[in-house]
Amino acid sequence: MKLRTRLTAWYAGVFLIAGVALIGLNYWLLASFAPVDAGIAVSRAIPTTELGAVYPGYADFSAVPAGELPTDTLVVSGAEAKSEVMSTVLWGSIIALLVAAVFAVWLGWVVAGRVLEPLHSITSTAHRLEAERLDQRIELDGPPDELKELADTFDGMLDRLASSFDSQKRFVANASHELRTPLAVQRTLIEVAVAAPDATEDMRRLGAHLLDTNERSEKLIDGLLLLARSDRGLAARELVWLDEVVEDEVESCRALALEKKVTFEVRTRRYLVDGDPVLLAQLVGNLLRNALLYNQPGGTVTVELDQELIVSNTGPTVPAQAVPGLFEPFRRLRDRTGTAGSGLGLSIVQSVARAHQGSAKARPNGGGGLVVQVNLPETGVRQAS
Repeated sequence: MKLRTRLTAWYAGVFLIAGVALIGLNYWLLASFAPVDAGIAVSRAIPTTELGAVYPGYADFSAVPAGELPTDTLVVSGAEAKSEVMSTVLWGSIIALLVAAVFAVWLGWVVAGRVLEPLHSITSTAHRLEAERLDQRIELDGPPDELKELADTFDGMLDRLASSFDSQKRFVANASHELRTPLAVQRTLIEVAVAAPDATEDMRRLGAHLLDTNERSEKLIDGLLLLARSDRGLAARELVWLDEVVEDEVESCRALALEKKVTFEVRTRRYLVDGDPVLLAQLVGNLLRNALLYNQPGGTVTVELDQELIVSNTGPTVPAQAVPGLFEPFRRLRDRTGTAGSGLGLSIVQSVARAHQGSAKARPNGGGGLVVQVNLPETGVRQAS
């Protein structure tokens, strides 16, 4: 049951309790009122104060001897009159209470909606928030009450979180950028040392190993820079044909596919996206390289672009419970640690998709491997066929 319904029920319940108490008090006061014992009949004859002393409502009436009454006169005892009056008052009060209760329920529903309206603003803002989008604020207007204090506290928390996330992203980007220069210097020194005429065979083997390690480090740093860039969102946008990006990336991966003895199956249609062409190329390239690296000889990589971009491969079996962790940085399956990947591929895919107001998800492939689905908002512009 929603809070608004519960508040309405509380309002109506309190009203009914107060109404029943009021009816009970009136009924008790009416029951304690004692009428005259003898039966009487009245007429608007001569005013008297005697009857009005007992029944104030009959002050303008006078008592008439029983012998002077018409033959069709009905004489009612005081107890019967009291019972009739009490019954009429009781049922009239109950009917009035029920009508007022219906009005109280409607009014309680309206008032509860007005009271809870700021909470709806807080909830909708919380739903729009993500780790990469902390720019939303409630900014509730109104008197300084408890709800205003809650909204201001929530906004203050978001300010602190946004500052913390921005600081973390700047640190990753700056650290990655600063590390690129010494790695480039190291690679140059190693290449010069290995190419020297007096370099021994052991030195050349050591140099090759160091160059391989250096290349892994450079790929890792490039991945961190790209991840930090996509996490900050898009500074500028332009129209990009995603199908052309897919075709270009497939061609750039042909050599790796031949090396891994893997074939491509590509089915695309014209698909226009408003975004960053470099980031979109990285997204598609990471998907294709992951599908090639974690495949098996003679396997296939299927690329489909229709309502969304789907890349699937025929690699080893992937446990379903391990799939969500693949989108976390540096998380790989145990049997993938021997590959040349840095563990950032799917993290970058997800980050770039979010930067384009899209999403990325994965599931195990039926015959082994992984199926990755990337949903990117398509623009309304179409090219003439």
